[in-house]
Amino acid sequence: MNTDSKDNVLEQAVVAAIRTVYDPEIPVNVYDLGLIYSIEINDDNKALVRMTLTAPACPVAGILPGQVETAVKNVEGIEDAKVELVWDPPWSQDRMSEEAQLALGLL
Repeated sequence: MNTDSKDNVLEQAVVAAIRTVYDPEIPVNVYDLGLIYSIEINDDNKALVRMTLTAPACPVAGILPGQVETAVKNVEGIEDAKVELVWDPPWSQDRMSEEAQLALGLL
């Protein structure tokens, strides 16, 4: 398997893990909500996830990034993970997947 394929498989496993984390106020996972801005996996299999929240005053601000970090750390092949909370660009409903929009009755 070439490196690109291996990296893609690992990234897909990270995405799958992130999809197990749900915003407790919205019945949609954080990935499909569009809260994940980027996933970077370096050569040492350490992951950096940049994410946001639906609003800066979001009540789950203290726990949601930690849940994402734990999910990513538990992916086989990931040596370590860090979640960086970012606010730019601000989150909007346009970032949501079609599945999330359908689940919330927005389509």
